Amino acid sequence: MKKYLILAGAMILALTLVTGCGSAETYSDAEQAIDIGVNQEFTIALNSNPTTGYSWQESYDESVLELVDKSYRPGAEAEPEVVGAGGTEYFQFKALQPGETELVMTYKRGWEEEYLEQLVFTVNIE
Repeated sequence: MKKYLILAGAMILALTLVTGCGSAETYSDAEQAIDIGVNQEFTIALNSNPTTGYSWQESYDESVLELVDKSYRPGAEAEPEVVGAGGTEYFQFKALQPGETELVMTYKRGWEEEYLEQLVFTVNIE
């Protein structure tokens, strides 16, 4: 048993070190400008509750930004098989060329025109 605990601890430490290395800046406040260099990455992290049908949808200039990864992580209060608990959606982007652009994040159901919230992030790429 002790052997497994040591192994589990070593695995957690290794994962922490790997995910911490070279990690991108994370933003959730649209009022904060994102200043980044070409070929650098950043992440948008927004509260979400996909069990309600709502999720964040991104809109951006694909010649300036590239969506590298999109993922969802349930919150600590979420339990398996429990509907209604929220979490966080993560959108990782890479800057492709210099300039200023807007990244629009819209919280809505995919089958509806109306949205609950819309955030506009300003991205300055040097």
